[in-house]
Amino acid sequence: MSNPTLPYHDIRVVEFTHMVMGPTCGMVLADLGAEVIKVEPIEGDKTRELLGSGAGFFPMFNRNKKSISVNLKTPEGKKVVEDLIATADVVVENFKTGTMKKLGFDYETLAKKYPRLIYVTNKGFLPGPYDHRTALDEVVQMMGGLAYMTGPKGMPLRAGTSVNDMMGGIFGAIGVMAALRNRDRTGLGEEIQTGLFENNVFLVGQHMMQYAVTGKAADPMPNRISSWGIYDIFEAKNQEQIFLGVVTDTQWEIFCRVFGWTDLQADERYAKNNLRVTNRATLIPELRSRFLEISVTEIAKVFEDNGLPYAPITKPQELFNDPHLLATGGIAKIEIPNGANPGSFTHTPLLPLTIGGQRLGIRLDPPYQGAHTKEILSELGLSQATIDELIAKGIMVASDSLSSKK
Repeated sequence: MSNPTLPYHDIRVVEFTHMVMGPTCGMVLADLGAEVIKVEPIEGDKTRELLGSGAGFFPMFNRNKKSISVNLKTPEGKKVVEDLIATADVVVENFKTGTMKKLGFDYETLAKKYPRLIYVTNKGFLPGPYDHRTALDEVVQMMGGLAYMTGPKGMPLRAGTSVNDMMGGIFGAIGVMAALRNRDRTGLGEEIQTGLFENNVFLVGQHMMQYAVTGKAADPMPNRISSWGIYDIFEAKNQEQIFLGVVTDTQWEIFCRVFGWTDLQADERYAKNNLRVTNRATLIPELRSRFLEISVTEIAKVFEDNGLPYAPITKPQELFNDPHLLATGGIAKIEIPNGANPGSFTHTPLLPLTIGGQRLGIRLDPPYQGAHTKEILSELGLSQATIDELIAKGIMVASDSLSSKK
C-alpha cells in the first residue's frame, strides 16, 4: 500500500534476502515508503521456520513488504523474476557469493540490461582476503574485537542482539539513498556493498582510536576504568538492580544533597569527578552498602525528580508495556505469519526516528509466503489463465492470506 507522503513511495525494490542483514536493508527502505517485493524460493524463506533466538527474525525484519514465491530453477520462474527486476529501481541480496551469478541476476549481468538499476550486496566481508569465508554476526564479533570488549577479560561474549547484521543492513539502505541521489544527477545506477566484518570494525573504532590517542589498549567493558566516578549497576533492597550515573560535579552535589549524604559531599577524596574516579575503590563499596537499604522505586524517584541519569534493568519482553513506547507510538501492531501461532497479533518496534513529527508505521504486515504473487504477476501483464497455470505447475506459490493493511 503506497503512501505518497513517504520519501520513497515511488521506488520499487526487489529483494532476494533471508535471515537479518538483507531483510533489514529492505525493511528500512520499506518503512520509508518504498514498494519492497520479497522474492522467496518455492519452499519459502527458511527464516520463517527458525526456532529459539531466530524465531523473531521474520516478523521483525519483513514488515511493509510484499511476497512473491517462485521456483528460480525453472526457465518460467526466472523469466517472471527478470521481468520484475526490469521494473525495479533497486535490487537487494544477501545470499552466498556466486548464488546470484548462477541465476543470472548478479550486478554485472543486470547492469548491462538495466543501467539505472541500483544493486545492494550484503555480505560477510567486503572484497579482499577474507571474502571467501562464511561469516555470521557472532563470527565477526569474535574476530572484530566486539566480543572481546563485551565480555569480562578472558571471556569474550557476543553482544545481546544481531548488531552487525542490523547495522550492516542499515548501511546498505544508506548506500541506496546515496545511489538514488547520484542517479538523479547521472541517470545511472551503481552497486552498493556492505560487510558484516567492516561494520563490526566501525563499531569498535572508538576503542581503536583510544589506543591511537593514549597508547593504552582498551580494557573490556566489564573491566574498564570509567570516565565517571559513579556509572554502575547497583543492587537495592530486595535484591533489585538499577543503573545509576553521576557524571558531573554538579550532579554529585545534587546526589549527596537529595540522599542526605553530607559526609560524602564533605569528603575531599570525592570532591571532583577525577578524584571520584581515582577513589572508586572506596566510594563504590560505600555506595553499594547504602543502596541495599533503599528500594529501586525510591531510588528511581529521587533520580527522576532531580534530573539524574538512571535506568531500570529491563528484559526485552517487558518493553511491550513500556509507558514511553506506548505513549509515543514506538511500537505498532502486526500480524505474525509464521511460528507456532500464525495469524496471531503482537507489537513490533518501529524505526527510531520521526519525519515531520510522525513515526514511520506499518502499512503491510509481514507477508505470508506468496501473499502477493497473483497481484504482482497481474501487474506484469500475465493473464489469469497464465497465472493459474504457473501455480498449478508448482512454478509459483500464491497464498490467499494477504497481509493486513494498516
